[in-house]
Amino acid sequence: MELNIFETVAFLTNIRGTQLFIIILAVLLLFGAKRLPELARSLGKAIREFRKSASQIEEEFKTSLNEEGQPGAKQVQAAKVDSKSS
Repeated sequence: MELNIFETVAFLTNIRGTQLFIIILAVLLLFGAKRLPELARSLGKAIREFRKSASQIEEEFKTSLNEEGQPGAKQVQAAKVDSKSS
């Protein structure tokens, strides 16, 4: 399940050009031009790490569902023994 960039920034759909310009100007004034690349890099790393963790959790969840749905070898053998003794 990949995220679309438009889904990721869905909250920005109602922001118009002038509002976006004011936001960018405020960020530039707060952090300064020298610090912006560093800030963007760290934000990118944080987003990447979050997506990686989310995908790992999703895979673990799917794996546990698959294992839970399929009986293990001991359970199959126990079921065969029970059916023979009945």
